Amino acid sequence: MMALFAPSQAIRRNGPRGRHDPWLLLAIIGLAAFGIVMVASSSIAVADGHHIGEFYYLERHLTFLALGGAIGLWIALRVELDTLERRSGWLMLFTFALLLLVFVPHIGMRINGARRWINLGISGFQPVELAKLTVVLYVASYLVRHRDSVETKFLGAVKPVAVAGFTAVLLLAQPDFGSAALIGVVTIGMLWLGGARMRNLVIMALPLVPLGAWLALSTDYRVKRLTSFLDPWKDPFDNGFQLTQALIAVGRGKWFGVGLGGSVQKLFYLPEAHTDFILAVIAEELGFVGVLFVLALFALLVGRGLQLGLRGVEVGQHRAGYVASGISLMIGLQALVSVGVNLGVLPTKGLTLPLISSGGSSTLMTCIMLGVLLRAAFEIHRAEDARRMATRRAPAAVADDVRIDKPSAELPLAARSRFEPNLGGLRG
Repeated sequence: MMALFAPSQAIRRNGPRGRHDPWLLLAIIGLAAFGIVMVASSSIAVADGHHIGEFYYLERHLTFLALGGAIGLWIALRVELDTLERRSGWLMLFTFALLLLVFVPHIGMRINGARRWINLGISGFQPVELAKLTVVLYVASYLVRHRDSVETKFLGAVKPVAVAGFTAVLLLAQPDFGSAALIGVVTIGMLWLGGARMRNLVIMALPLVPLGAWLALSTDYRVKRLTSFLDPWKDPFDNGFQLTQALIAVGRGKWFGVGLGGSVQKLFYLPEAHTDFILAVIAEELGFVGVLFVLALFALLVGRGLQLGLRGVEVGQHRAGYVASGISLMIGLQALVSVGVNLGVLPTKGLTLPLISSGGSSTLMTCIMLGVLLRAAFEIHRAEDARRMATRRAPAAVADDVRIDKPSAELPLAARSRFEPNLGGLRG
């Protein structure tokens, strides 16, 4: 293990060292700490009702948070993105294998009518959580290797869309419509940020519109979700029960909430109070101010990640820039969907609120994904330090008769032409 990491971490004594981004760290630590408090508050009654110990879900959440944060995140920080890029294809194949394993008897687990878990004995694992990261890594690797083709040709963007489409098909078979849609949207977003023409992306997405409509209306439970979303009060004790209870919780919170631990809805009225609908508990106990605080932390995390993604492209660190943008989009859109579901703006999707909701594999993989994001930020800062150092050395290089017609690879970084980020075919 140390042999794998040691060479990639070697730096010159006076060379650019890079640094971890303090704003990302602030947002991650803030969300994780707030999540611990809210999991404790929302899960005690649920665990007590299941007779498994009052703090069962809190202890489980802390265990996976420690595994993901203390181990997974640290390992992700130590691995160069170049290493992940070279293995992105194999990681994608491994993800496909895990997504297929959920359908194998005695290995895959069926819970609430869905096959989304692999039985690991002591716990279950959701391969979709790994798929969210591997799709981002694969698309980023593809954009680095085929950037010119993606920007200029229609077929240049077909392969990553096909890979994301196959992943979505496997997820729909489980079924997991929410995660399939999330991965598809993030893939399209990354391609657009990578320079693909919006016209080409729209043409590729057009056939998906009737397909998505057919999938949404093809099964009874999805139709019931849509109808209950449109009018949850029409059937408040059956199909609309989850949403009506969530809206009651949000309404009770008002501006400042009823107080931490004072939620009534979490006492067996609100289903999945510690997972999918934890934001409703936050709204009830901490009010509008509490919800605004959560949204501010996510805005800081996602906004900073996207900003670093653009800066990575500017300094020539396309790989790190695309990875930072992709992970930021994945976490931001998942959080947006979860908030929308809790507030009755979107139909129920079964997506958790990253770092806030109680979870096992979702918490673990979110921490690892954030570790990769921090690694991308580190490499972007390191490239910026290299540019500043090259700028300071540039006058000395000119004094030594460095010719301007030398090959660009031999020129200091500051002497090369500045690359402007290309968004959707438009130069920034």
